[in-house]
Amino acid sequence: MFHKNIKLILAGLLVVAGVWQFTESNIGNGIFLILLTAIPIFLYFKNEFILLAFLKLRKQDFEGANKWLSYIKNPEGALVRKQQGYLNYLQGIMLSQTNINQAEKHFKKAIELGLSMDMDLAVAKLNLAGVAMSRRRKLEATNLLNEAKKLDKQGMLKEQITMMKEQMKKI
Repeated sequence: MFHKNIKLILAGLLVVAGVWQFTESNIGNGIFLILLTAIPIFLYFKNEFILLAFLKLRKQDFEGANKWLSYIKNPEGALVRKQQGYLNYLQGIMLSQTNINQAEKHFKKAIELGLSMDMDLAVAKLNLAGVAMSRRRKLEATNLLNEAKKLDKQGMLKEQITMMKEQMKKI
């Protein structure tokens, strides 16, 4: 796993090598090197281990996703702020199956760091509402459910939100 700045240095070196190839009249090599620059720049903004963990989660393979996330040793040095949010988001999802207290900490940290997609933010707030509801904090759970409902523009969480509201009426 590379530090995030090493990826930018690698991209800069590829651009310099591409320009050098252009000056040497090797146009094909120069174009290839300039196009190759896109890989480290893409990996600067989208971490490879987080992408692989998302792929494992799509298959409901929590152990495999956890294995990929364990390769990230120093999140502050290796990831940009949004990626740190997604790292905490993924860890929260995996821990919500076993340890609600740890999952709550990860979801709060993910919301604090920021998530790119409204849907992911809605899922994090929905999970936090479930934790608050299990701890009998009805007002906090209601606020989080309302925020999740606003963020859920496609209506994918509508069923879960209504189910949680019905459960809150019993509290």
